[in-house]
Amino acid sequence: MILFWLKEAFKLIARSKFSFLLALTSITLSVILITISVFIIRVSNHFEDQLKSNIVISVFIKDTITNNEIENIKAELSQLRYLSSFEFITKDKAAEIFIKETGEDFRKILDYNPLPASFNLKLKNEYAIRDSIKKVIKNLSGYQWSDEVIFRQDFYQKILNYIDQAKVYVFALTGLIFLVSLYLVYSTVRLILNSKYSELETMKFVGAKLSTIKMPIILNSALTGFLSGLIALGIIWALYFYVKDFLITIDTVFPNKIEFIVVLLALGPIIGITVTVLSLRKISLKI
Repeated sequence: MILFWLKEAFKLIARSKFSFLLALTSITLSVILITISVFIIRVSNHFEDQLKSNIVISVFIKDTITNNEIENIKAELSQLRYLSSFEFITKDKAAEIFIKETGEDFRKILDYNPLPASFNLKLKNEYAIRDSIKKVIKNLSGYQWSDEVIFRQDFYQKILNYIDQAKVYVFALTGLIFLVSLYLVYSTVRLILNSKYSELETMKFVGAKLSTIKMPIILNSALTGFLSGLIALGIIWALYFYVKDFLITIDTVFPNKIEFIVVLLALGPIIGITVTVLSLRKISLKI
């Protein structure tokens, strides 16, 4: 029976080349648009994670703190659950950084180093959000060795807000693209089915079973969807290699290439079958 359905599905393709090409084009465009939208979302998530992992909180320590006490502070910081890493900046290193950034050597004028030693702290991603950062700053300010806590909260928060807004717009756009894509494929499949309405009713009239009528059409859509997935995969890879010098590598966004390819190839048949089943339910063959 399966072989019969497959044979009939290929006959449908052979008899309706224009309809096949129309459905192929519709599903291919749908897969490409959905994939690009998902790629944009994954890229925005990647940039957000990168930004959060590079958030730095500077804690200036009091000049009265001794070297032994600094070692104790390091041990204390290593136990804090919200820190991913920290770096101790000595007074001399702070002076070198200042001179490198400003180009002015204050040591030629002053006979002492006014810059304090400090710790540069990096937070774990799950703590790099507004409310958590406020709690962390309050916690760090409470230590006796802490003289001042510096964090460019407005700057980082503004960037995170921009990323969040962009993700909302992309999610909305992805939803819209998905609905438009489904409607495009649905309209195409309905057009194909309407053109075969008489043929389908004739099959029913001569006693063909419901499965005999519907399954070749569904398999036809599955085959069309699979071919659409292959074409979309080729186009997306070609686009990627064309613009890869201007974008982050695909390994960063989709670490598992096999999973990406499987999902992409499965997306076409899923769209084709889903829309075809819905379209078949809308067509009355008096059965």
